Amino acid sequence: MSHNLELREGAYIITDAHYSPQRPQLLELIKDIHSKKLQPTQLILMGDIFDALFGLIEYTYEDNKEMITLLDAIAKEIEVIYFEGNHDFNLKVVFKNIKIYPLEKQPQTLLYHDKKICMAHGDFDGKLGYKIYTALIRNPSVLFVLKYIDIALNHLIINKIEGHLDKKDDCKELVWFEDFIKNRFGNRFVCDYFIEGHFHQNRSLYLNSFTYINLGAFACNQRYFIVKSVQDKELLEEHQFSKEM
Repeated sequence: MSHNLELREGAYIITDAHYSPQRPQLLELIKDIHSKKLQPTQLILMGDIFDALFGLIEYTYEDNKEMITLLDAIAKEIEVIYFEGNHDFNLKVVFKNIKIYPLEKQPQTLLYHDKKICMAHGDFDGKLGYKIYTALIRNPSVLFVLKYIDIALNHLIINKIEGHLDKKDDCKELVWFEDFIKNRFGNRFVCDYFIEGHFHQNRSLYLNSFTYINLGAFACNQRYFIVKSVQDKELLEEHQFSKEM
């Protein structure tokens, strides 16, 4: 983990937007940031921002071109940090100006005043089978083969994946979540806060050695979060983006 990253007062944090043509709401928020109608000091993208964006599979870029262009343009003006998720990975070939942290480099430690904030998408410590799967699906050789099989099948594979993802319920409560988190972490990390997405639960838990925050998904009610002073009781202020589509 790195200790030279800074989390800035007024940063916007967004996770699990699952942006697609069927869920376009994030694009309006990003347009407002690009036009400076909204002015974050920093933009932290916590993974699964796109429902399907796979570096080296150019077909997945097509529906996402406008979002990709806007995010890269914003990154010329303010720092944009992107923690890759399980729906958006191998992104260094997609974005020129964004600081990308792939799964194997998560979590990262960001400094905020005198506090240490660990941040990750949330799937960095999956079981062995999941780790093998994530390594394979990110492997350039595997993606090369997949790309050309998909082209030969008139994009049947990617379209099938996207169709399945569009039907997922991203807003369900996980009744087992609190016990899972308490058993998962123990005393593994030295930090004041641990922030991640992935599970879409919008909950905070006070563990033995740090405060754990699982962010609400933007896909559920267009939630995003703004970093505020830790002199207040809460590190993050929740906002809800609303705009007529």
